[in-house]
Amino acid sequence: MLEKMRKDVRILLVGEPKVGKTSLIMSLVSEEFPEVVPYRAEEITIPADVTPERVPTHIVDYSEAEQTDEQLFQEISKANVICIVYSVNSKKSIEKVTSHWIPLIIENTDKDSRVPLILVGNKSDLVEHSSMETILPIMNQYSEIETCVECSAKNLKNISELFYYAQKAVLHPTGPLYCPEKKNMKSLCAKALTRIFKVSDLDNDGILNDHELNFFQRTCFNTPLEPQALEDVKNVVRKNLSDGVCDNGLTLKGFLFLHTLFIQRGRHETTWTVLRRFGYDDDLELNQDYLFPPLKIPPDCTTELNHNAYLFLQSIFDKHDKDRDCALSPEELKDLFDVFPYMPWGPDVNNTVCTNEQGWITYQGYLSQWTLTTYLDVQRCLEYLGYLGYSIVAEQESHAAGITVTRAKKIDLQKKQTQRSVFRCNVFGDIGSGKSGFLQAFLGSNLMHQKTIKEEHKSYYAISTTYVYGQEKYLLLHEVFPDFDYLSDADLACDIVCLVYDASNPYSFEYCAKVFKQYFMDSKTPCMMIAAKSDLQEVKQMYGCTPLEFCRKHKMPPPQSFTCNTTAAPCRDIYTKLTTMAMYPHVSQADLRSSTFWLKASVGATVFAVLGFAMYRVLLRPR
Repeated sequence: MLEKMRKDVRILLVGEPKVGKTSLIMSLVSEEFPEVVPYRAEEITIPADVTPERVPTHIVDYSEAEQTDEQLFQEISKANVICIVYSVNSKKSIEKVTSHWIPLIIENTDKDSRVPLILVGNKSDLVEHSSMETILPIMNQYSEIETCVECSAKNLKNISELFYYAQKAVLHPTGPLYCPEKKNMKSLCAKALTRIFKVSDLDNDGILNDHELNFFQRTCFNTPLEPQALEDVKNVVRKNLSDGVCDNGLTLKGFLFLHTLFIQRGRHETTWTVLRRFGYDDDLELNQDYLFPPLKIPPDCTTELNHNAYLFLQSIFDKHDKDRDCALSPEELKDLFDVFPYMPWGPDVNNTVCTNEQGWITYQGYLSQWTLTTYLDVQRCLEYLGYLGYSIVAEQESHAAGITVTRAKKIDLQKKQTQRSVFRCNVFGDIGSGKSGFLQAFLGSNLMHQKTIKEEHKSYYAISTTYVYGQEKYLLLHEVFPDFDYLSDADLACDIVCLVYDASNPYSFEYCAKVFKQYFMDSKTPCMMIAAKSDLQEVKQMYGCTPLEFCRKHKMPPPQSFTCNTTAAPCRDIYTKLTTMAMYPHVSQADLRSSTFWLKASVGATVFAVLGFAMYRVLLRPR
C-alpha cells in the first residue's frame, strides 16, 4: 500500500502592488531577473519530474490592476497554499499583511479546510537588516502561517526555497500535527502515531526493539537503520526523556517525542511519510482507499480468509494472549482492539463463537468470528484488517490480499467437489421449536447454560469448526426469523437447510413442512429435519403424514433426534452430518441414509479437534 499524496499543488501569490510578486515567478522560471516585468505573469505549471516532491505544481500570480475582487476570491478558494508577498523595505506592505491580506484570505476560505500561508519578504538585496523581528509576532498570532522566507528576485536568493516551502506546506502541513502556541503535538496526530506504534510493536511488550524498529524503518523508508544510527536515535531520546528508552527499546513516549522533535526541527515530511504509509490522509483519518481496497466478488461466490490472513490473525491473538490460556480475557480483548476507533465486537459475539468456562473467547472462537465477518460482510473485514495493519505487517499490496473469493457454487455442483472452507446452514422453525438451543448447542452450551444468556446478548448466528473426512471446515448456523411470508434472498441463500420442529409440540412440524414445500422442494439445496427436544415425550404431529413419511416422500434423510438438555456439552454429531451434506450436495439419499457414510465422514473429528488444540500449545511453548 503506497502512501497517498496530492495529485498537484496550486500556489497563489498575493500582496500589495510593486512588492515583486511577478518578478519572483519570472526569476524562478528563467533563472534570471527580468528586465521588463508585466502587470501579471500567466499561470505556469512546473512538471512533476522537476519538483523536489515529484508533484505537478501550478503557480498563479495576482494583479490588482488586471483582476477584480471576485476573480481574487475565486483564486483564493482554489489555492492549496497562499504566499503573501511584502517588501522588506516597505513598512506599509508589512502592515497590510495583517490589516488586509490575512483577514481577506480567512474570510474567503472554508473554515474546515485551513489553507496554509507563507510570508514572503522580497527585495532583501535592498536592505542590510532582516524583517524577521517584525514578522515573528505575526507568525505567533496566526496558526495558519507555516513559515516566513526572505528572498530577492533580483539576485535569485532563496527563490527555489520559497516555492519548495510552499509545496511542502501543502504536502507536509504543520497544522494537523503540531500546535505552535502550546509547543506540543496535536491530539489527533498523537492518536494516529500511538496506533502506528502499537501495530509496529509485533510482540506487544510496550517497546520497539531493534528488530521492530528496523522493520518500521524499512516499511516507511525502504531502508533499514545502521546499528550506529539506531543507537544515535535512542541516545537522543535518552538525553531528553527519562522513560523514552526501556530495555534498550523505544517506548511509546520516546516514539512520540522523536516525532515531536522532527516537527519542531522542520522535518514534517518524516512524520507525514510515516502517517501516509500507515494509511492516514491529510486530516489524519484513515484513507477510504486504504481501509476498503477494491475486491471483485462475482455472483454466487463467497469470501473467506486465506492462509496468510489466518497466520496474521493468529499472531495478533498470540501477542495479546498474555497469560497463554488460549482465550482472550475482556482486558486482553480491549487491548487487542485498542488500534480500532471503536469496539467492533459486542456481547453477542460471546454467544456466536466458542468460549471457555469464564465466558472468554477462545482461540478457536476468535478465528471463527473473523471467519464469520469475512463471509457475511467482507468490506467490514477489510476495514478491521486495515486497523490491525495487515497489509503493512504481512507486507502485502493491500488487505484484499488476505481474502479468497471462492468459485461459483454452480461450478462446484458441476464438478461435484469444492475447495470452500465455510458452509452456511440456515435454520428454520416455528417460535419455540428449539432453534436458538440448536445454535447454542453447537458452541457446547447446554440448556442450563443457555438460560443464563441475557435477551439483549442473544445471537442469531453460531459458527465453529467441524471435521469431515479429517478436513477442518467451518459451519455457520443462521437462525431465520419465523416470518413465513417475508423470507429474503439472504434467508434462502445457503449450502444446507435445517428444519427444526419441537417433537413434544403436535403443531410444530407443520411450519417446517410449509417452508420446505414453498421454498426448497424444487431447489438443489439439501435439507435436514431436526426433531428437537427429544428428551421430552414425543407426540403425534397434527399433519397429513408423519415427519418420517414426509422425509421419505421428499427423499430427505430421516428426522434427526436432538436435545440440548444434557449434563455435559450436547453431542456434535449432527453438525458433522450437516457440514457433510453441505460439502457433498450431490450425494444420493441412499448414501446419506447409510451409517457407513456418516462413520467415514465423522471419523477423526475428535482426534483432529484435540490435535489442533495441542498444536497451538506446542506453538506457544517456544514463546
